[in-house]
Amino acid sequence: MRLLLDQNISFRLAARLADPFGEVRQVRHLGLEDEDDRVIWQYARDHGLVIVTFDSDFYDFSVVWGAPPKIVWLRSSDQTSANVERMLLANEENIRAFVEKSDFACLELLGK
Repeated sequence: MRLLLDQNISFRLAARLADPFGEVRQVRHLGLEDEDDRVIWQYARDHGLVIVTFDSDFYDFSVVWGAPPKIVWLRSSDQTSANVERMLLANEENIRAFVEKSDFACLELLGK
């Protein structure tokens, strides 16, 4: 699995999430920090990455254009790195099934 963390998610999480998820990058690692969301969407599509984000714009893109890329949309008021890590690890199986088997474009994960 190849995940791309959006710019509102700490780049430091990439290393901590690599073991369970495989390749994990953050937009900063790719020189995409502060780029328009459409540029990030296109990069993810072209490179087979799943976008992990708090940003509803990516959900909107998935409704209009479908997948790829697939979107993991984190819906939580607690946007700390610790909470993001908890949410992703707690949903690892769901994320894998979504990426590998689902026809859906967006997986919405609800948090506190």
